[in-house]
Amino acid sequence: MTSARIYQRPKNAMQSGRARTNQWVLEFEPAEAKRPDPLTGWAGSGDTREQVRLSFPTAEAALAYAAREGIDAHVIPAPTKTLKLQAYADNFR
Repeated sequence: MTSARIYQRPKNAMQSGRARTNQWVLEFEPAEAKRPDPLTGWAGSGDTREQVRLSFPTAEAALAYAAREGIDAHVIPAPTKTLKLQAYADNFR
């Protein structure tokens, strides 16, 4: 049985925008460990499901897809968003 994890896409730490953070992603668990390629030394495996990432508008839609396709999926809850409110003058104290 294939297994997958469903999580909400996090905000990019390098940018201030929140584009695509409301989407939920279904990502397959790795079926085999990565091993170094003998020629290049890069890490890789023969598991092609690792390259597949499916986006959904809600977690329920992702769970419905997983149930329909027979995928054992678990939801990783989204972390709570905390706001750090400060005044511009606080930068100069």
